[in-house]
Amino acid sequence: MFHDVAQRLQNSLVNQTIGGPKEIDMVFWMGRAALELVGRNGFGYSFDDLSEEFVEHSFSSALKQLVPLAFRLAFLRMFFLKPSLKIGTPAFRRRMIDYLPIDGLKKMRDVVDTLHETSLEIYREKKEALLDGNAEVTMSVSKGKDVLSILIKQNLDAPEEDKLTEEEIYGQISTFTFAGLDTTSNALSRTLWLLAKHPDVQSRLRSEIKEARRKAAGDIPYDDLVSLPYLDAVCKETMRLYAPLTQTMRETVNDAVVPLSKPITLATGRTTSELHVPKGTVCIVSLQAVNRDKMIWGDDAYEWKPERWLGDLREEVINEKIPGIYTHLTTFGAGGRACIGFRFSQLEMKSILAGLLPKLSFNISQEIAWNMSVIVVPVIASGDRKTPEMPLMVSLVEDEEEGG
Repeated sequence: MFHDVAQRLQNSLVNQTIGGPKEIDMVFWMGRAALELVGRNGFGYSFDDLSEEFVEHSFSSALKQLVPLAFRLAFLRMFFLKPSLKIGTPAFRRRMIDYLPIDGLKKMRDVVDTLHETSLEIYREKKEALLDGNAEVTMSVSKGKDVLSILIKQNLDAPEEDKLTEEEIYGQISTFTFAGLDTTSNALSRTLWLLAKHPDVQSRLRSEIKEARRKAAGDIPYDDLVSLPYLDAVCKETMRLYAPLTQTMRETVNDAVVPLSKPITLATGRTTSELHVPKGTVCIVSLQAVNRDKMIWGDDAYEWKPERWLGDLREEVINEKIPGIYTHLTTFGAGGRACIGFRFSQLEMKSILAGLLPKLSFNISQEIAWNMSVIVVPVIASGDRKTPEMPLMVSLVEDEEEGG
């Protein structure tokens, strides 16, 4: 499924560049590819054939609005919406939205409705197909190997006390998609942008991928793909320096004393090696700070250097015992609430890069800025700086080699 999506994406981009180099908005295409990968692998559903004739699915449109709306409503959610959950029934609270002068809240309701209705439709179609004998499921884009099909089958066979409710199952659809869409598509966009800025790295990575494809006589098998050293180094270094999600938020459920790795000086002038955090405190944790700490990563911590992952890591990195679930980084979080889809995300990135680079070359065409929000997004520096877009000059590798 990963190879098929990467191939479809490659075909569309190649078709656009047959006549010569062309400026293409890669964040647009990375978003489409990421959604299709999540749809196929997550619940055996195709949202997008990745053709040049694009008709946006309502589910995709709703997802794009979700993060900006959530960010706009963050303060309101924290200090108003949370206490309001104690008022009346869910139906009553829903009706009250119509009378509140908050447009963002109304839009959020509509977005959630679209996500809910689409998720429910996908779930019901999948369950009916499974109950009818798997014929439709085995013919679907995932051949019944998607997460949702497996979850439904396991749930049907589970003891009554262990069964998930239907709401719990189809709720995973929007959760799975939301978690793996914007973050991965923007990470892919960032990687292509970096490769465009560093043609030597792009060339070396292309050579590694081409050699792996030659040895495999076609698509690179999973074990070989995830083990390609330079591809792995490029992905790790991008996720270290440019985490798509820069911060996370947690609320303490109990009083806590947090030990500090290094003493700090408080505003009072007192030095301490621990902080008391009262119950109910909202803590904003910077995921990027650890990834860029010069005391851990060295004086070049703010430089993009894939080569740092090809040899032995600095002793400071090893000794720091960073609790992240992804190598020595906090990019995907840590602990019980860390991102469970981090391996899927990495496979998405590697599959797309392995699919595009053998045929296509990427070069900078306009200055790109990166908006720091909950999720970092690319914008044209000379544009409105609001619309996510990242045009790159894309050309066929054969054309570039002939010209050089």
